[in-house]
Amino acid sequence: MSLREWLESFLQEDRVWIVEIFLVVLITQVLAIVVKRALQKLLKHAIATKNLWDDALLEASLRPLNWFIWLIGLSWAAELTGKASGAAIFSLVEPLREVGVIALIGWFLVRFIQHIETNLMDPEYTAEPVDETTVRAIGKLMRISVVITATLVILQSFGYSISGVLAFGGIGGLAVGFAAKDLLANFFGGLMIYLDRPFSVGDWIRSPDQEIEGTVEDIGWRQTRIRTFDKRPLYIPNSTFTQISVENPSRMLNRRIYETIGIRYDDADKMAAIVADVRSMLEQHPAIDNTQTLIVNFNSFAPSSLDFFVYTFTKTTDWIQYHEIKQDVLLKILSIVARHKAECAFPTSTVHVPEPMSMREVAGLSRTTNENV
Repeated sequence: MSLREWLESFLQEDRVWIVEIFLVVLITQVLAIVVKRALQKLLKHAIATKNLWDDALLEASLRPLNWFIWLIGLSWAAELTGKASGAAIFSLVEPLREVGVIALIGWFLVRFIQHIETNLMDPEYTAEPVDETTVRAIGKLMRISVVITATLVILQSFGYSISGVLAFGGIGGLAVGFAAKDLLANFFGGLMIYLDRPFSVGDWIRSPDQEIEGTVEDIGWRQTRIRTFDKRPLYIPNSTFTQISVENPSRMLNRRIYETIGIRYDDADKMAAIVADVRSMLEQHPAIDNTQTLIVNFNSFAPSSLDFFVYTFTKTTDWIQYHEIKQDVLLKILSIVARHKAECAFPTSTVHVPEPMSMREVAGLSRTTNENV
C-alpha cells in the first residue's frame, strides 16, 4: 500500500494533498536541521586538523546545502499543489528549480574559492609563505569564471542560445572597448601588476615621478589602494603604473648609512687615527653587514672642517631598527672623535684686523693732508 492509498483510507480524497504537502515540508525541515548539525560537528573536527581543503569544503557547503534541501522540498510541495489545483503557474516550478540548483552550485563554488583563498594566506594552514597578490588574482579570476559559466548555463536552461549570446557579446565587446578604453586600460594595467608583480599587498612603494608613497592595501582590477604614511587612503588607477617608475623599498636587501663628519683643522694630525678606529668599529659592529661595501675615508678640505665620510650597510631593512642602528653608529663615532682629543667642526669665520696706528703716525698723516689742501 502506497502512502497516498494509506492516507485516502483515513481522509477524504480531496484533502489528501494537504497532508502530503505538510509531510513534505516537515521532512524537509527535519532533514535541513539534521544536515546542518552534522556539518557543524564535522566542521569542528576539520578545523582542529588545520587542513585547508576540508575546512574550506565544509564551510563553503554549510549554507548552500541547507538552501538546496529547502529548494528541493518546497519545489516538491509546489508540484503536489500544482497537481491538485491544476493552476498553470505551477508549470514554472521545474525550470525555476533548475535555475535554483545552478545558482546554488555557483554560490557553493564561489564560497569554496573564497575560503581556499583565505586559508592559503593564513600561516596556520600553510607552512611556506604564499604570495598574497597571486592568490588574490587567481581567486578573482576563478570566481569570475564561475559566475560567467553559471549565468550562461542559466540562460541555456531558459532556452536561450549560448552561441547567440557569445556572438552578441563579441560585437558588444568591440563597442564597449571603444567607449570604455580607460576602464580597459586599468584592467590590463591590473593584469600586468598580477603578472609582473612589481609589488604585492603589504609592500611599501613610492614613485619618483609622482607624489606616490605608502603601503599597498589592495590591488583591484581597476585601481590600487595605497595607505599613505599619514594614514590617508590613496586610490590610483592601474594604468598609471604602466607609465611611471615605481620603487619598492620593501624588497631592499640592506639599508645604507651614508654620512659625512667634519673635524677641526687644528685636529688634522689625528684624522688618520680617527678614520682607522671608525672603520674598525664598523667592522666589529654586529648590526653592520660586512659582506657589503664598507668605506671610511678622509675625502674633503671643507671651508671650516676636514671631512671624512662613512659608507656602510645595515643587516636589517626594518625602518625603525635601521634608525636605532644608525643612531648607535653616530654616537660611537662621536665617542671616537672625543677619545682622540679632537672636536667636530662647525662653520667659523676669521676676521683679520690690521695693527693699530700710533699717535705719531696719525699726526703725520693729518699734517700731510692739511698741506695738500
